[in-house]
Amino acid sequence: MTNRYKIRQNLISIGDDFWIENEEGKKVFKVDGKVLRIRKTLVFEDMKGKKLVQIQQRLLAIKDTMVVEDADGKDLAVIKKAIIAPLRDKWDVNIKNGPDLDVQGNIFDHEYSIKQGWNKVAEISKKWFSLTDTYGVEIDEGQNDILILAIAVAVDMMAHGDDDKKRKDKKDKKEK
Repeated sequence: MTNRYKIRQNLISIGDDFWIENEEGKKVFKVDGKVLRIRKTLVFEDMKGKKLVQIQQRLLAIKDTMVVEDADGKDLAVIKKAIIAPLRDKWDVNIKNGPDLDVQGNIFDHEYSIKQGWNKVAEISKKWFSLTDTYGVEIDEGQNDILILAIAVAVDMMAHGDDDKKRKDKKDKKEK
């Protein structure tokens, strides 16, 4: 049994709040983009507003790095860009107190998988939705769904973060 979630990619930018929905379209997690911070921060909350995890940009890192922290601020995972290739990107996810994960595939087009060794634990794809700005995250049974969702959002932010800034800059110029 797998769990499938829906994320609208154009909503993932700092300062914006957005919802992660299940495959029936029901809102299941709120993601709060914190604005008044030096580094990029997104807080994942349940439907009652309880903080579950947060993603934070690691400052002064040599490579693009984001950290997933639990509700108490303890590191759960560190996500780093590993290899850039023309058609396949690779990201390393170091899990505290657990087996590490690899993110591989076409990150730019949201067609990739998250693996633990040779075993796929999640798949990220746009092919399940007709909306072009929406992608799905399918998570295998027995996984920590909120951690996998946070990893997918962090990878999306790192891979497309400059795109968000360019879109915002264009929008700001139009409004002036």
